[in-house]
Amino acid sequence: MKPALRRFLVFNRLYIAIVLIGLGLWMGFADFGGGWWTAWLPFLIAILMIVAHFLVGPMTLIQSYIEEGDMEGAQKIMDKVKYPNLLYKPVRSSYYMLRANMSTMTDDLDKAEADLRKGLESGMPEKEYEGTAYLQLGAIAFKKGNTKEAYEHLRKAVKIGLPDKDSEATAYLQLSGICMQRRDFRSAKNYFQRAKSCKSKNEQIVSQIAEMSKYMARIPG
Repeated sequence: MKPALRRFLVFNRLYIAIVLIGLGLWMGFADFGGGWWTAWLPFLIAILMIVAHFLVGPMTLIQSYIEEGDMEGAQKIMDKVKYPNLLYKPVRSSYYMLRANMSTMTDDLDKAEADLRKGLESGMPEKEYEGTAYLQLGAIAFKKGNTKEAYEHLRKAVKIGLPDKDSEATAYLQLSGICMQRRDFRSAKNYFQRAKSCKSKNEQIVSQIAEMSKYMARIPG
């Protein structure tokens, strides 16, 4: 299906459903094309479109925007979701996760945190997504200066599981940093070694590990 046609169908599901219901009624009352015996077909399509409008919404269109890096376009699509609580659970959790990521990019930490919690309440489709949500909650709590909450979220993230080694290394580095602040040097070293063992290729993480190594070398024991 062509992108333009797909967008038209997604954005106009309700209007098309109304037309189909009208067509079904006309076929039935006018006894056209088999009357009520065939009128069920436009009725069925109309019902499916109404269900898709509320349970899925325009979320099926977002992937292409994200792949192209068009976050503004993705945001416009998400703004068209008027009743997120009616979305099918996996779709709803993805919706809140995406909205949280966008809020994080604009440093709206309160909104990002609220959306992450809503996503977790909706139920993540896979454990790795749940781990990522707790990793983000940990990072937000750390930025807010709530190290106790950050520590709990980060520990939960690594326990549940994360999708890649870069995410694991990030979680362990943050845990190590929190333990350093608490002067729990033994745990700090332990988490730091776990971060190194992830063998991340991400330049930022490699740089953080190299910088942190200098501090670790000064810790006795």
